[in-house]
Amino acid sequence: MKTTFCIAALIFSTFCFAQKEFQPKNSKINETVEGDLDGDKIPEKVLVYDIPTNGDSGDLREIQILKKVNNKWTVLEKSRKAILGSKDGGMMGDPYQGTEIKNGILEISHYGGSSWKWGGTDKYRFQNSHFELIGFFSESGKPEEYWTTVDFNLSTGKIIYEKEVVNKKEYGNSKKEVFIKKGMKINLQNRNQEKRREILIPKIKEKIYI
Repeated sequence: MKTTFCIAALIFSTFCFAQKEFQPKNSKINETVEGDLDGDKIPEKVLVYDIPTNGDSGDLREIQILKKVNNKWTVLEKSRKAILGSKDGGMMGDPYQGTEIKNGILEISHYGGSSWKWGGTDKYRFQNSHFELIGFFSESGKPEEYWTTVDFNLSTGKIIYEKEVVNKKEYGNSKKEVFIKKGMKINLQNRNQEKRREILIPKIKEKIYI
């Protein structure tokens, strides 16, 4: 029992040292998640840091994925593009809902808005030496007006778009379209850009923003 406790304490102290080594200046930890992300049965550590800025977006977010190699923690990948700033959620405040690891997939969720709301979850898989976006689910709208959902499988290119309309006088009938859009290469490094990516839905001619 004493030996087990000592080993655990050593592992914890080693991780704390690595965390301080890689932690951005003046930042604080927002969240820590643990799980196997590269399929080697050894858990990685995922840390999300809040970095104070004077910008309109509030605190900047940096996500780091740490991997243990030869008993030493190293940064597998990090990004300041994958998680929105603390003031990017509009009237609802901080849009960041959290990060999870499910079946080897890294999931990052956001939610924001005011009377008109929006939210979504990004799903990343470690492949081609990067964390690539393989799935994107979003929802947006206003309950008494209309509500849209987008389910985009970037691996197959399949997009399911649904728009449930309540106020038909203003927005017409509800709509649904399933189509294929291949070739989008998105990862942790280029996720949220200043100019949002847009996709034109072929038949109903509405736009999806990624």
